[in-house]
Formats: sequence, C-alpha cells, structure tokens
Amino acid sequence: MTVLKLTADRSDVRLDRYIADEVEILSRSKAQSNIKAHHILVDGTPAKPSLLLNGGELIQIDLQEDKDMGLEPEEMDLEILFEDEDLVAISKPAGMVVHPGAGNFSGTLVNGLIYHFNKLSELYGSQRPGIVHRLDKDTSGVLLIAKNDSVHMKLAKQFADRMVTKVYLALVWGTPSETKGVITGSLERHPNDRKKFTVSDKGRKAETHYRVLESLEDFSLIELRPKTGRTHQLRVHMQHIGYPIFADDIYGGGLSHSRGLSPQIRKNFAALHKLMPRQALHALSISFVHPGTGQEMEITAPLPGDFRNVLAQLEPISA
Repeated sequence: MTVLKLTADRSDVRLDRYIADEVEILSRSKAQSNIKAHHILVDGTPAKPSLLLNGGELIQIDLQEDKDMGLEPEEMDLEILFEDEDLVAISKPAGMVVHPGAGNFSGTLVNGLIYHFNKLSELYGSQRPGIVHRLDKDTSGVLLIAKNDSVHMKLAKQFADRMVTKVYLALVWGTPSETKGVITGSLERHPNDRKKFTVSDKGRKAETHYRVLESLEDFSLIELRPKTGRTHQLRVHMQHIGYPIFADDIYGGGLSHSRGLSPQIRKNFAALHKLMPRQALHALSISFVHPGTGQEMEITAPLPGDFRNVLAQLEPISA
C-alpha cells in the first residue's frame, strides 16, 4: 500500500473534488468511496466527501490497489531515448494511451513496458508500473519511466516542487501579437463535459510560458513551457488566448475553427489534417536531476514525421 500526503493549497472546495483534481489516479467517484471507507483522512481524522477545505489541512491518502485487470505483456517497438539501472526515457508516439483504463486494456505503453523491462516501480500500483507522469493519447514526445519506487518518489518530488523543466512544441492557429508571454488562467473541469477543462477563477492555478518561434502562413510554431502540470493545460491555455492548437478538436483547433474562414484556408487545413489528424503538440524535452547520480539531465525527443510533414508544407512569413 502506498500513502500519499498532501497539504491543501485551496479553500472553499469540497474534499472529494480537491482529491480528484490533485491525484491523477483517483476520479471523483473513487475519491468519494475512499473517503467513506476512511482510506482518506484530514488532519488525521475521517471526513465526509462534502467537507469544505479551509486550506492548510494535511490530507493522508492510503492508495488502494486497483483490481488486477490482467495486464498482458505485449511486444511493441519502443523508442528508447535513455536508459540506465534507475530510469528509462521513452519517445511516446501519438495515438498511444499511456496506461490501461476503461476501454483500453491492451496496446497501451504499459503493456509494452512490462514486456521490455523486468522491474518497474509500483508506487502507483501494479496497473501503472513505472509511470511518473503522463502525456495525452494524441500528444507525442518524451516520457520518463521509473524502474524502482525510490527513484519514482524522488522524481515525483521534483515534479511537485516544480524542479522539472518541460518544453513542448505546438503548431497553433494564427500568430500571437506578443512574441512571448505568460498565460496564468486557473483550470477546473468543464461543468458540462467532465472530460474537458476550462479556465475559471475557482480552478487550480496554472501557468504557461510561450514563445513564438516562427510565423507560418495561417499558423505559427510555438514553444510552450508549462510551469504547472495541470491536465490539458497547454491545450486549454492556447484556446483561452485565442490561438488553439492545430487539429485539436476538443479545444477549438479542429474543423470548427476553419468554418467561416476562406475556402482556400479550409482546403489547406483539410490537406494538412490528412498529414496530421491529431493535435499538433509534441513534448520536445525534459530536464531534471537524476535521482541516482545527482547529474543534471536534459532528454530530447525528435519531432515525429507527421509534425515535420505538416511544417514542410507551410511557408514562413517574413517579418
């Protein structure tokens, strides 16, 4: 059993909602059942899911092992960017789900990991071996995998303390008027679609730094550096400032964005979408301190072919 300890950093939010927001592997319904079973304590005592936090409470979570879904090792080609006795860095392709869940019991990165590696961390349970952080299904790029619990805990602390630097590349609609800037919209789950997130004053603080690398016809290539690690953060933030990510149907960058534009732009988008029918977001690099050696590391994942093919079709705009 793994025990997580959190100090509440928000007030006037229900305990079950706070847990679901903060602990990636617990949905709100799972948080409620764990609270009712006294697997989650607030300042050392049982509480109700509806408890309104004041901020500053110590929340202890005894993570219960999920039912074994019978994970099967699956042979698959994994692009390994780095490996030693403590950790592995993988270049995850777009279209691959990181770990099993509802409707995804095979073909996930975890299925490939347990085929290739004899020992992986089980800090977050046997259903998520080695998984330190996640990437969305249709986001490509670098992902860290821990081989043991000690390394996993140290990496998780670096993430929590914001000592890990992640750099993404995104192709977005239009070109921001400011060539660099900071987006600070807080995020919470969308009230009408629980699979989406939206900017809200009641949400969790989120911060993204952006820099325009190149203007390309109707789009621009952007460097994104998230200072926080909220779910869908980069996608929501780019939509929020009016420059949604190319082909991101959920957050305004898909076909719906091209409607109302000129026929030529719609035609160009359709052609580009065939080359890259997924959100144009790539986790380019990750920098951290190696938990075993203390060495500062930066690991880079090459831009995948679909992203390169789209960029090759776009003409730069002269300043």
